[in-house]
Parts: sequence; C-alpha cells; structure tokens
Amino acid sequence: MKEFFQLMKRFVSPYKRYIGWAVFLNLLSAIFNIFSFTLLIPILQILFKMDNKVYEFIPWDAAVGLKEIAINNFYYYVTNLIIENGPSLTLFYLGLFLAFMTMLKTSCYFASSAVMIPLRTGVVRDIRILVYSKVMSLPLGFFSEERKGDIMARMSGDVGEVENSITSSLDMLIKNPILILMYFGTLVVTSWQLTLFTLIVLPAMGWIMGTVGKKLKRQSLEAQAKWSDTMSQLEETLGGLRIIKAFVAEKKMTDRFTKCSNEFRDAINKVAMRQALAHPMSELLGTILIVMVLWFGGSLILSQNSPIDAPAFIFYMVILYSVINPLKDFAKAGYNIPKGLASMERVDKILKAENKILEPIHPKPLNELKEQIEFKEVSFSYDNNREVLKKVNLTIPKGKTVALVGQSGSGKSTLVDLLPRYHDVQEGCVTIDSVDIKDVRIGDLRGLIGNVNQEAILFNDTFFNNIAFGVEHATMEQVIEAAKIANAHDFIMEKEDGYNTNIGDRGSKLSGGQRQRISIARAILKNPPILILDEATSALDTESERLVQEALERLMKTRTTIAIAHRLSTIKNADEICVVYEGEIVERGKHEELLALDGYYKKLNDMQSL
Repeated sequence: MKEFFQLMKRFVSPYKRYIGWAVFLNLLSAIFNIFSFTLLIPILQILFKMDNKVYEFIPWDAAVGLKEIAINNFYYYVTNLIIENGPSLTLFYLGLFLAFMTMLKTSCYFASSAVMIPLRTGVVRDIRILVYSKVMSLPLGFFSEERKGDIMARMSGDVGEVENSITSSLDMLIKNPILILMYFGTLVVTSWQLTLFTLIVLPAMGWIMGTVGKKLKRQSLEAQAKWSDTMSQLEETLGGLRIIKAFVAEKKMTDRFTKCSNEFRDAINKVAMRQALAHPMSELLGTILIVMVLWFGGSLILSQNSPIDAPAFIFYMVILYSVINPLKDFAKAGYNIPKGLASMERVDKILKAENKILEPIHPKPLNELKEQIEFKEVSFSYDNNREVLKKVNLTIPKGKTVALVGQSGSGKSTLVDLLPRYHDVQEGCVTIDSVDIKDVRIGDLRGLIGNVNQEAILFNDTFFNNIAFGVEHATMEQVIEAAKIANAHDFIMEKEDGYNTNIGDRGSKLSGGQRQRISIARAILKNPPILILDEATSALDTESERLVQEALERLMKTRTTIAIAHRLSTIKNADEICVVYEGEIVERGKHEELLALDGYYKKLNDMQSL
C-alpha cells in the first residue's frame, strides 16, 4: 500500500477538493445507513410483541449516559405512537421512515461516487499528458533502446490499467474505511463482547486474502510485457507491409503474431484466474465469519445472564453483514491495486527515465549565427562502446557549405546530431560564435537550425500544416512562397483542395520527391541561419533529384550548411568537403583538391563514376 499512497501523493494533489467532498458524503451515507438499520429493533419488537416495558421521557441533560437516554427516549416516542395509532399504523410510519433514511443514504452514496469521477478521469489524463510530454523531452538515444510498440503499449494499455485498477479503487479506499469505522463503532456500542470475538477472528481471514493476492503484481508485470510484445509486432507489421508482401511472408508474420498473442493470453489467464478467486474467497470467508459470530452470539443469548437480547442481536448481525461488503471491496482493491501498480511501474520507466540533455541553469543568449560553428576535439561513443568519433576538429564559417562524405557507419550523422544536441559530446565541445552549445537554451539552439533528412518526416495533416509546422502564425502567402521556392507549389495546386489537402500517414499519398520538397518548403519557411542536409536526395530518381537539388540550392543561399552526402555529384560545389573514416576526418578540401590527393575521396569518386 505504500507504493499506492506514493502514487496518490504524486497525482491526486490537484483534486483534493473532490476527496474532501467524497469523505463528507460517505460519512453522511454511513450515518443514514446506521440509523435506517436501528429502526429494525423496534419493528421486530412490535411484530413479535417482545417489549412490554413502560417508558418515561428522560431529559437530555440528565445524569445518565447518552446512549441510555437516546434508546429510552426513542422507545418512549415509539410506545406513544403505538398507544395513539395502534401497532399496525406505527409499523407503517416506521417503514416510511426507514425508506426515507434509505433514500438519503443512497443519494449520498451516489453523490460520493459521482464526485470522484472528475478525479479518476483527471488523474489518468494527467498521466497520459505527463508520459507524452516526457517522450517529447527525452533524447533520441532513449528511443534507440526502446521499441515504439512498447512505448505505445505503456501509453494505452498500462495507463488504462492504472485507471481500471488504481483510480477505481480510490473510491473504495475513501468510502470503505468510513463505513468500517462507523459500523464497528456501532458494533462496539451494541455488544463489546461480540465485537471483541469478531476482531479476534477477522485478522486471520485478512491474512489469507493477502497471501493469495501476493503473486498478482508479478503476474501482471509479465502480462503487460507480453502486451507490449504484441503491440510491437503490430507496429512492425504496419510499417513493413510492403516488404512482408514482397517476400510472401504473410504466413510467417501471422504465425509470429499468433505465438505472441497466445503467450499474452496465457499470461492474462493467470491474472484473471487469480482475480476471479477474489469474490468467491471473500464470500466464503465472510460466511465463515458470520457463522462463527452467530454461534458465539447464540451462546450468549441462550445463557442466563445474556448481555444482549434477540432483536439487538439481529441488529448486530445486520450491521456485521454490512461490514463484510466494505471488507470485500478492500479485498477486491487488494487484487486490483497490485495489477495497476505493475502497470504504473512500467509507465514510470518512461516518466523517471534520465534525460542527460540538460538545460543550462544560467543560459547564455543565442539568437543568430555571426561568425562560425566549431567542433573542438570532439569524441563520442554510444553507451561506452567503441568510439564513434575520435578527436574531431571542424570549423564551419558563416555562410559556407561543408559536406561530409564517407562510408556508412563512419560517424557522419553522429557528428551532425551533436550540433542540435540530440546527443551530448563526451569529450571536447561544440561552439557557435565561441559559445558552448551546452550553455544555451535547447529551444534557442534548435531554433537556429533547419533539417532536411533522407526520409522526409511528414504528418497526417494538410500541405499547409506540414509546411507551417513549428512556425507560429504563418500566413497562406508565406506558405505558398516557400512552396514555390521548393518546387512544390505546382503539384500541390493539382490536388482538389490545394493546400488544404490531407497528405496521408507520413505523406503516403505523395511520391518520394514530392515528400522531400514539402520538407524543404518547411525548412524554407522556418528560415534558419544553419541548415543540416542529411542525404536529402539519395533516395530519389533523377528527375526528382533535379527538382529537389534546385530547391536545395535556393535554400542554401546565404545559409551556413552542413551536408551529408553519398552522391558526390550533389556536393561538388561545397566550400569544403570532409572525408570521415572510422570516426576521424582523414581528408578535407574542395572537390578538385581531394581528387588531386589521390586518396580515399578519389576512390569514392571513381567507384561512383563506374
């Protein structure tokens, strides 16, 4: 329960007023419930003509116990009603009063549940927003180690499980302690001997319930892990349908998904079986408790000097049975909460993930590029494995274009990713105008940089919203101008709805060249002083490449550009070409100078010429 209360402390604080109302309404519900049950005693006595005693009114300030005065005066009024109206009509009045008290009780019960609904839905919404915000803030390195399907499962299935098990149990955990305390107080007042016997028997039954529920959290963790595997399979399938069909691998993928689904089913069966055990076990234990109290109470009544009469004993049993329902709910919460805590543990792997890309405490201003970008003695490795970059030094003056070439895995993309701080350097530093980028707000740094990647990353939205992405208050005229510069305006206007046409999931309704030109238009509209081109034309056909290259040349004018290229023809005119080999810059210079060196660049050029 410690974990549960820590969770509540984290997420329930903004909703304290709802808990206050819930406590107040549940308290009223319990009071009305006890008063309605109290009426059973005079009803039974009237029905069975068990009480022939004559009662006289006792003043409330008399030197007698409050309990004795209350019972005496209550019976005084009831006997007067019987004398004036007869037993039958009195019984009818008592029945009406019982119905009225029950109406008040159920109204308070409904209100107490209704007032908790905004809390339950609010907590779940807050957790989802927190997870999404955390996902947005985490560095790219985190997602190279996590599966997208697993993250999706945590945001959907696990957060839903938190709602189903924890927040739904919160209502029980507020209501039930109030009911149990009120009922037990009534039991003690009615017969302390019977209550003492009940308290001796009850802990043993609670221990049995706790023992049965211990394994549930571990089993729930296993089940949620299998659910993540299932979601990952689905995500991979949807992303790779073209390859699956091309290699006629539908059966293989279906078998793989079936195996994963069966494992999830087996895991969830274990959890469901243990949960299904909660109700019958609590029912059995409750009945055993009632039987034992019935035997003990019957023994007291049958003795000569019984401290309790038959109607009071029946009232006691009714209240005791009423206690069992809240205790059953506690047992149910004891099963549900561990399942939800298991899901919350998985969600916390995201919420508590360490973000090593930290904002500076006292950031330095950086609003433009005035002089140069500089990489000084930069070294980097992923998770302390083999060094990807080794003591790299590179200076990029303002307005110049520097191209990075080399084999796949040589470290080109990693070097470029250090500039917007997708990763942080481990040795050396990266500076802009002699200011270390670690001393600048991340938002200010990335605001200076525009990206055009090999894979055009677009969103399931309109042309307008994709081009204006990240640029606030962009006008239609600005978007059209950017599209014209990017050679995108003509094919956009061929669509029925023009700039308001939806382009599909990841731009699926467009060709590769069209997607790339939209991403270039997006970069043009942002108008950044620094531009990163990551193999922006490598996946295009000749015609598309020509159109995209024209758009890129317009985009690169007056900008400081870092271009990663495999096709050397696209970077012949760069101010400097750096050849990266196994994490080091082994050659640098202009195209003709590098050819004259007759080194690694010359080999790359000859291979592409062939």
